Amino acid sequence: MHHTRAQLDAHTRTFSQLLSSTRRGARLARLIGTAELRSWDVPFELYARAETVIAELAANAAFHGRVPGRSFRLTLRFTPPGGPLRIEVTDARGDLRPELRPTPADTDELAPTGRGLALVSALTDHWDTVSHPPSGKTVRATLTHHP
Repeated sequence: MHHTRAQLDAHTRTFSQLLSSTRRGARLARLIGTAELRSWDVPFELYARAETVIAELAANAAFHGRVPGRSFRLTLRFTPPGGPLRIEVTDARGDLRPELRPTPADTDELAPTGRGLALVSALTDHWDTVSHPPSGKTVRATLTHHP
């Protein structure tokens, strides 16, 4: 059987890390993800948006995508100097797909949850979800630099 693999540009930077599906793991994803982006000299405008997207996707993986004893994975890909940034978060709950739902006018604006995917949608150029066999999913977000 012939398998094809996507070819990455020779300058594409990649980072991938498994993290525990806990509050601490979600926080750590944001901290190490943004530290990696800083080390790659990602433009500040892109970095600022990416920090929120990483935090939201990692929190969703830790809380909604959690399966006891299973971790989630954060993957970052960036093609410098101003190429696209891809953020991927893979968790073990392929049966539970994220959906951007319109928020009713009577929603409590001070509620601590419920706006994560709306933020991801507003801050990214595109996001989607794909299956990650055998039983998980990957939420992918693409951000491009807008100087």
